[in-house]
Amino acid sequence: MGNWKKAGLICAGFVGGAAVSLAVTVFADKDVRTGLPIEDLRTFAEVFNAIKQGYVEPVDDKTLISNAISGMVSNLDPHSAYLDADAFKELQVGTQGEFGGLGIEVGMEDGLVKVVSPIEDTPAYRAGIKSGDLIYKLDDTLVKGLTLSDAVKRMRGKPKTPIKLGILRKGESKPLELTLLREVIKVQSVKSKLVEPGFGYLRITSFQENTVASLAKHIGDLYKQGPLKGIVLDLRNDPGGLLNGAVGVSAAFLPPKTLVTSTDGRTEDAKHKFFTTPEDYLRSTGEDPLRGLPEEVRKTPMVVLVNGGSASASEIVAGALQDHKRAVILGTQTFGKGSVQTVMPLPGNTAIKLTTARYYTPSGRSIQAKGIVPDIVVEDPAAGDTSQNLREANLERHLINDKDKDAPQAKEAPKAQNKAAPAKPKNEGDDAAEPPLRELASKNDYVLNQALNLLKGLQILQPRP
Repeated sequence: MGNWKKAGLICAGFVGGAAVSLAVTVFADKDVRTGLPIEDLRTFAEVFNAIKQGYVEPVDDKTLISNAISGMVSNLDPHSAYLDADAFKELQVGTQGEFGGLGIEVGMEDGLVKVVSPIEDTPAYRAGIKSGDLIYKLDDTLVKGLTLSDAVKRMRGKPKTPIKLGILRKGESKPLELTLLREVIKVQSVKSKLVEPGFGYLRITSFQENTVASLAKHIGDLYKQGPLKGIVLDLRNDPGGLLNGAVGVSAAFLPPKTLVTSTDGRTEDAKHKFFTTPEDYLRSTGEDPLRGLPEEVRKTPMVVLVNGGSASASEIVAGALQDHKRAVILGTQTFGKGSVQTVMPLPGNTAIKLTTARYYTPSGRSIQAKGIVPDIVVEDPAAGDTSQNLREANLERHLINDKDKDAPQAKEAPKAQNKAAPAKPKNEGDDAAEPPLRELASKNDYVLNQALNLLKGLQILQPRP
């Protein structure tokens, strides 16, 4: 396995008030180091000295160096970042499924904080914050000029303390102002429900350290209620998380020793294949939680639900089940985050999160800036027009898809077989009162109902206008 296996990988983007997965450096002790650009370093030293001597206010060395590192890393791509001590600590805590904040996965665009996805059952989700929203103000502070790390710090805070967000939303004639109460967020990674006799529903909200064990328990609970004729795995708006979680979830539904994903980068450590074997999805030498799964779970007909908020680890699972023809993928085109981030600890309890490789599906397809195109495209009428939703290909400095270099932007998904009905007009403030998917496996969930129709052998219905 080498050092790469020992490291663990990150699937999720940088998160504001939300969980990110943790990896350990594997590149700090390389035997061969590249030569340093002496002339450029001299220029850096001169700029450093000029600021120290002539800037209007004194700036300490640590701040200057931290800012330099942050700028160097953050300008590589949307997912590489410098993590100061606070951000690094939050990242480590976040992988355990409990953290403080608002519950938003964010990135940066044009100097503003851009929402990738709100996390279910969090203050951001309940307030109606949407994917694609631009946060331009935090309380009385304008975001323009702040780094992403600085903005995230301001969104964090003690539970039950308020913060006012100024938001720009496409389609709104004027900015929105939402006041949220911070809270300790405990994300329940897996949820389940027997939606009908013989039909089980599994929802994964993010991929954390306990996701595989939790999934195994939920599967066992469903089968205890009787044999299943079909399974729906819901990965909509799941922003990703730990790679081993994605491999373990895939292993629950695929035969042993089946290829789930591969990674490829510039170093030998970055080239690896991950299979449905315990050594590829367990982070410790403990008992395999999938060992006691019912054998039928790997044969029961299955549909996987995805949308534009399904990213990273979610796309790995969907791509693996699609390539091996284990499940029908239903929904809309996924986000397209197919890059690997490795966290490399630095002195002073800081770290850098560096993009080190790309992900590929078992058949060799690159996920990057392209995502997973569903086998059956079904749009959610309640979501309205999703054609302009934020995707990896819309982010500045995103990596190109190396399997499709002539078309670095995400290709358009096939036309939907059922044109979604126009969303009903809403009054200002309605969005905050009615966030989507509040009820687990709701009877009003149009896309879920079409998945159940498919499992029953029924025709997928056109929504009523």
